[in-house]
Amino acid sequence: MKPYLRNIFDTFTPRVSLVLMGMAVLVGGLTGLAAVFFIKLIAFIQSFFYEGAENLLPFIGNFAFVVVPIVGALLVGPLVAYFASEAKGHGVPEVMQALVLHGGRIRPRVAIAKITASALCIGTGGSAGREGPIVQVGSALGSSVGQWLGFSDERIKNLVACGAAAGIAATFNAPIAGVAFAAEVLMTELQGRMFGNIVISAVSASIISRIFLGAKPAFIVPTYTMTSPWEILLYALLGLLAALVGVMFIKMLSTFETVFDNWQFPLALKPAVGAMLLGLLGYFYLFFPNVHYLSSEESILRMPLMENMPHIFGSGFTFIESVLQGKVSFLLVFLLIFLKPLATSFTLGSGNSGGVFAPSLFTGAVLGGAYGYAVNKYFPDIAGNVGAYALVGMAAVFAAAARAPLTALLIVFEMSNDYLLILPLMVAGVVATLVAEWIHPDSIYTTKLTKRGIKFDQGRDLDVMQGVLVEEVMKKDPISFQIDQPFSELYAVFQETHLQGFPVTGDDNKLYGIVTMQDVTRVLSQSNVRVRELTVKDVATPNPIVAYAHEHVWAAIQKMAPRDLARLPVVTEKGGELIGLISRSDILKAYDVGIMKKQQTQYARDRMSLRKISDVTFVEVTVDPESSAVGKKLLDLPLPESSNMVSIERNGTVLIPRGDSLIKKNDFLTLVCTKKTAQKTLELFKKI
Repeated sequence: MKPYLRNIFDTFTPRVSLVLMGMAVLVGGLTGLAAVFFIKLIAFIQSFFYEGAENLLPFIGNFAFVVVPIVGALLVGPLVAYFASEAKGHGVPEVMQALVLHGGRIRPRVAIAKITASALCIGTGGSAGREGPIVQVGSALGSSVGQWLGFSDERIKNLVACGAAAGIAATFNAPIAGVAFAAEVLMTELQGRMFGNIVISAVSASIISRIFLGAKPAFIVPTYTMTSPWEILLYALLGLLAALVGVMFIKMLSTFETVFDNWQFPLALKPAVGAMLLGLLGYFYLFFPNVHYLSSEESILRMPLMENMPHIFGSGFTFIESVLQGKVSFLLVFLLIFLKPLATSFTLGSGNSGGVFAPSLFTGAVLGGAYGYAVNKYFPDIAGNVGAYALVGMAAVFAAAARAPLTALLIVFEMSNDYLLILPLMVAGVVATLVAEWIHPDSIYTTKLTKRGIKFDQGRDLDVMQGVLVEEVMKKDPISFQIDQPFSELYAVFQETHLQGFPVTGDDNKLYGIVTMQDVTRVLSQSNVRVRELTVKDVATPNPIVAYAHEHVWAAIQKMAPRDLARLPVVTEKGGELIGLISRSDILKAYDVGIMKKQQTQYARDRMSLRKISDVTFVEVTVDPESSAVGKKLLDLPLPESSNMVSIERNGTVLIPRGDSLIKKNDFLTLVCTKKTAQKTLELFKKI
């Protein structure tokens, strides 16, 4: 089937945009179906376990809230440990890592593992959301389709973003927010044609979701409005509080992830420990005095387990709706500001599977609800309904945690279908994001990546810049001018080279300043200037910001960013002599150099670990010009089943082979194989 489709593309060569559009529809539809299946699977598992516990083990009573999550975690643990480790945690960081390091390539098995593990976790009471799993599942589906059809890295990444947007759209019935999530959180830099594919994918997923789950918004809430223009100040203050709570959530989850990751304990059993902590917290939560909002007839210890579930369990959407309607007491929502992030940290920090989107919305709703009660008490004349603050709090805390104010605004708007609070949503979301960035540099999604040495920004791993020195990529011996040279010579060089700036030196090649085309334009625009009398010194900007050869490129980027500089002179640390120039194009080159270094380091590390396996060996061979392998694609070579090609060195450049890589004469190949097949593997590349 795969070769057949590839042959169709090769034979008829359809328009690229049409092919990608069709694949976007396919990925969106598949993700929509996966989301529907996932949601129904969670409901089935929840009913199966809790009704089963009530019917088969009635004597354990509410202690089932300890037992059932542990049972679910015992099923999840081995699945994550032995089948797909990417299913661990909340999923989105793994998608981001695949985008920056692996060209968007995600193993297909991740989709199966993530749906199963997350459904077991959430269905048995784990404090997690369903959006992270579906984002990862949709991304895995998009990646698999792209890999299956042999697409390039750029197009695979596009399909990954399509799957992510479709996941949000299908799970929350929010297609616009799905598109914003993919653009704001995952890719950040999207070309127009890519954006169109993501929109189409989100729409496809949303249509599938509405067919099976209905078209109503996620929450039914009253229509809220601002009661006074001064109320916007109260919402801005709510944004500030949301930033503090969002950062608290990030640090709490990160702390538990670090503790469990460093704990010398079987990986398959760690989720069960987290589930036990969650279960105990949920069990004692039921006994907190005066915090529930149930009537005396609905005594919390007499209701069926399914209706008696602690609010900190699961996604909590039903409880969020009650908060948005203003039906929950102040003490309860205040306590849950801290208990929900703690419950989520127990669940996901220990390695269980689920998302952080819904817990962030939950935490924001209870923060907004508590804040609404407070401002209504102290500012009754201008404060609005408690539910309005809960609605805005949802968006603000998620914006602070994910650093995605646009996604937060749109997701809350689409989930509530309420436009009248758009101004408070915008103000609180932006304030929360800016303050959270100032307090803590990483979002809830990038914290895990930072621990792994990946600095994700604008779809790239900026941390690789910290492994590249300025001297490795700078232009050595750049064109420069002496301060006493005539302005006419400078102007002539600008016209000839079309460059935008040059360093200016004084005596002994010491840097004096820098001159740019803007400086030249500024001088020529003056009416009383005598061009023939000008020298370069009259035009140049003295004492510019400089870089040093031994600095990492990342340091140069940080120097250029505040004033949006396009280039920096590179000087010696002692004496200030000009030795080079680094520009934006050099920084792009530095990124490629950094990626290559990172891949070589990983290759060396993997190679050393493989050498420890007794039956595995590396073989290295130069392809003979008369070998039958010359001119063939790697996928067409009759390699033994237990052999695999690791690298191709060609003209001094190391290439990572793929299925469509051509073997050329005099290529230096490195292969890994068993000792039994080593000789047969080598013979493939020898003279016929």
